[in-house]
Amino acid sequence: MLRIKNLEAGYGKLRVLKKVSLHVDPGEIVTLIGANGAGKTTLLSTITGLLRASGGEILLKGANIVGTPADKIVARGCSLVPEGRQVFATMTVRENLILGGYVQHARGNRQFRDYLDHIFELFPVLQERQEQLAGTLSGGEQQMLAMGRALMARPALIMLDEPSTGLAPLVVKAIFRVIRQMREEGNTVLLIEQNARAALGVADRGYVIETGKIIVQGPAADLLANKDVQRAYLGRDVD
Repeated sequence: MLRIKNLEAGYGKLRVLKKVSLHVDPGEIVTLIGANGAGKTTLLSTITGLLRASGGEILLKGANIVGTPADKIVARGCSLVPEGRQVFATMTVRENLILGGYVQHARGNRQFRDYLDHIFELFPVLQERQEQLAGTLSGGEQQMLAMGRALMARPALIMLDEPSTGLAPLVVKAIFRVIRQMREEGNTVLLIEQNARAALGVADRGYVIETGKIIVQGPAADLLANKDVQRAYLGRDVD
């Protein structure tokens, strides 16, 4: 679904990503964990076309999308749930969701609004608040709205940037429950998370990034058992 080869990107003269390589197979949940400033969000910005790569390849379903405009990348089946939710605060919940389905509408898919019913099944609270302004929702509800909005594009690959940030533990459990359901429904997921334990608990495989480089990779169970990963990201003092 997604294959990244020797990717380099940054801001001006600052090189953030340093020959990053990773892949996400169809139907997988793959997580990328790392500290603040490690390059996680820069990677997503580069994949989605918001930031231009300075080297390497980004293959989405076999096609190199480096240099492709962001809207065309969405149309190719890649959706992003950005860090901080970034919902349209002055629009209603329903309007936010319909806007997320714009790609389907542009393709002439007259049934795209029907997919709203499925989003409301995933997130019942959004159905209850569908006429409420998005800016008046709680943080957890806004995260659910951002996820629902991304799913409205019917993406093959959905990328989530720190979906658990600032949320109460019960809400985090609900968010990760939906992430599992995404995979069950055929979505491929690239999950960026600081909550390493939760991320590795739901993922098939994982990568650890430090200062713009992938330093460890492997099955999620192996990373959970890795003493260096435990010490650095799981809050365990390993002898």
